[in-house]
Amino acid sequence: MQHDEVIWQVIRHNHCSFMAKIVTGNFCRNPYNVTGICNRSSCPLANSRYATIRDHDGVFYLYMKTIERAHMPNKLWERVKLPKNYEKALEIIDKHLIYWPKFLVHKTKQRLTKMTQYRIRMRKLELKVREKIVTLPRKEKKREARREEKAEKAAILDKSIEKELLERLKRGVYGDIYNYPVKEYNKVLEMEGLQAATEEDDEEQEPEIEYVEGYEELEEEEDMEDFGGFEMDDSIKGGDYGGMDEDDEEMDPLDLSNVKRLKTGSGSGLGKVKTDDFGAKLKKKARVLVEVENEDTDERQEAFQ
Repeated sequence: MQHDEVIWQVIRHNHCSFMAKIVTGNFCRNPYNVTGICNRSSCPLANSRYATIRDHDGVFYLYMKTIERAHMPNKLWERVKLPKNYEKALEIIDKHLIYWPKFLVHKTKQRLTKMTQYRIRMRKLELKVREKIVTLPRKEKKREARREEKAEKAAILDKSIEKELLERLKRGVYGDIYNYPVKEYNKVLEMEGLQAATEEDDEEQEPEIEYVEGYEELEEEEDMEDFGGFEMDDSIKGGDYGGMDEDDEEMDPLDLSNVKRLKTGSGSGLGKVKTDDFGAKLKKKARVLVEVENEDTDERQEAFQ
C-alpha cells in the first residue's frame, strides 16, 4: 500500500510538480520540506515518517507524519504548538521525537533555529524607521487629469445652461405652466429668499459715516473769487463808466469804488465788501486799452477789464 522507494523513483525520474531545477541544484517547493532540497532523505512525499516546522502568523508548529495515518489524508499530519521561548521549544521537540531518526531530529531543530533568527530580525526591522519607496502611476495620473478636465467643462456647461433657462423662465418664454423638478425648484426659491433677505438687511443698515478732507475745496473757492469773483455796478455794466462822457479822460485805475466782491457759499462769512487791497494789486498790472468803433463816430474809448 505505501512503498517509499517506489514513490521516490517515480518522483525523481518521471515528474514532480514541487521540483525546481536551477544551475546550482534541485530544490523543493513543498511547504512541508524540512530543508528545501530535493533529495531522498528530505522528501516529504517519499518518507512515511516525517517531521518539520511551519510558521502560521508568527506562531511555530511542529508537524509530524506517521504511516499509521496514511489511509486518512485529512488526518495525515499531527501538529503541536511551540512556545516562543527557544529553549522550551527544543525541549518539546525532543519530547515528541524521542524515538525518531536522528537526521529528522537534527534538521527539525536546525529549521527551528533559522526561523527564530529571521523572526528576531523581522522585529528589529519593524522597529527601525526606513524609507518606503512608492511608485508613481503615471497612467492613472494622466487618466485622472483628463477626467477632471472633462468634469470641469461639463460643470461649466451645466451652470451656463441653468442660468440661461432661469433667464428664459423669468422672461416668460415657456408660458405659465411648468413641470419643475422639486429639488431644483426649492433651490431657486432658497436663492431668491436669500437675495431678498440680503436686500432687506442692506436697507435696514445705517449709512456709514465717511470723513473727507475739506481744505482743498475751500482753497479752490478762494482762488476762483480772486480771479473772477467780482461784479460791477449797474452803471459800469450799462456802459456809463461811472457817468463818464466820451470826451472825458481815462478813468483813474485807483477809482475802484464800484467794484464789489461776490458773495460766496452760505456760512463762509465772505459778503460783498469793498477791497482797497485789490486796487493796490491792480496798480502793478498793465492797463489795457479797448478800442470801440462806432458807425457814427470813430472816437476811442478806454476802459479796464
